[in-house]
Parts: sequence; structure tokens; C-alpha cells
Amino acid sequence: MHADTETTLDGIRDIKVYQNRNGYRFSADALLLYSFVNVKHIKNIADLGTGSGIIGLLLAKKYPAAKVLLVELQKSLYSLAERNIVLNSLEEQVQVIHADIKDLKTLALHRTYDLVVSNPPFRKPATGHLSNGEEKAVARHELKLRLADLAATASHLLKTRGRFSMIFHPERLLETIGTLRGNSLEPKRIRFVHNDINTASKIVLIESVKDGRAGIKVEKPLFMYNAKGGYTDEVYEMYWKDLPEVRPIDL
Repeated sequence: MHADTETTLDGIRDIKVYQNRNGYRFSADALLLYSFVNVKHIKNIADLGTGSGIIGLLLAKKYPAAKVLLVELQKSLYSLAERNIVLNSLEEQVQVIHADIKDLKTLALHRTYDLVVSNPPFRKPATGHLSNGEEKAVARHELKLRLADLAATASHLLKTRGRFSMIFHPERLLETIGTLRGNSLEPKRIRFVHNDINTASKIVLIESVKDGRAGIKVEKPLFMYNAKGGYTDEVYEMYWKDLPEVRPIDL
């Protein structure tokens, strides 16, 4: 626990992050999206709606030769992301900007990125339980960012054949595919995530390719928990793989 009572110091794999105690906090979604990325060589990565920076920081460790841009609208989270870059000694590789994702199309970033990732708000304002507090609400509900704006910005940033990886809600899958394709982002890989073998999927991972050809691969489902209630071997490896001295935290 950090001495500052407003924040906690938390870890996942080889990354540590400060988070607001009562604000938006990362979940296993961050690890799932990080693990879903399977590109071999990347020069430039953008993490849109980065929160405390967790996904972009994990990817910076995964691709040490890549430059990583974190983008966050909420000032409180932007400040944490700044702090977390320094905490992980990644100042030379990672930068964060305080900006509205929609405004990135006005900057000189057109066709600059090999990979764009996002764990965006996926609940429409009129659906689901509205999160307590503005920070949580903006992060989880489409109050400040619509799916169409996210897709348009990702398309603007990506080079031809660049990839956009995102995590979203299965109930909106058809809408998501249509929106991505309408922005020259062709869905190429999809993976459904379930709590266990007896539950319906509540999360879907989607990878699209800028100006890609039609044709999609639906990967085998990912189950988070086994029959005993512990993590499945695959999820356990997401936390542990190549990190023998790092112990996973239960999100």
C-alpha cells in the first residue's frame, strides 16, 4: 500500500501501477488484451483510453524496441499514467498525452502506428448499472467516447496492414464488426472469454487489420476458471509465463 491514502500500489506480471483507491481500477481485462496481441515485430503502439497505463506498459515490456503512446481523457487517470511510466523506468520508451481520442485525428499521427489497442467503455449510458463516481462511469460507459469514434481514430492512426486489438461486450459484436468494417478495419481474429465452461461469454477479444481482406478466424474459447474455482492453466500462464519470480495477484 502506498503512503498516499488516495492510491494503492498494485502489480501484474512485471509492472507496478498506482491506482486511485476509489476510482477506476484495472481488471483481468488488461491481461487478456495484452495476451491477445501476438504480433512479432512492432515499432509504434498506441493505447487509447489507457487509464492508469496498464496495457500500454505491459506491451512496452513485451516489445522493448517499440515506442508506446498512451492516451487518456480523464485528468486523474492521465496523472497516474504519467506517474506509472516513471515508476516502471519506461520514460525513454513510453509517453502519455492528455487528450480526447476523437481529437487525435487532427494531430500529425496519420498512418503512424503498427498496433493500436483499447479497452474502451462498452456499456451504453442507458444500459447496465451506472458506475459510482465519474471516473468509473466514463471508463465503463459510453459517456465521452462512442464506438464509432474509437474505430475512426484507430483507423486514422494505423498503417496499412496495422492491427487494432480491442476487448468488448459480445452483445454488441454485430454492431462492432459493422463499425470496424465501416472504418477500413477488417476483423480477422475473434476469441470469446468465459468465466468457466458452464457460463456464457461476457467478453470478446477482437483483432482487426487496416485495409485487410475479408476472412475471420474464431479461436477456441478462453475459460478463466477451472472446476475447482482456480485459474485455468492458460490464464495462470498469462500471469506467470517467463516470470519465475513474479507472483500473480487475484483480480
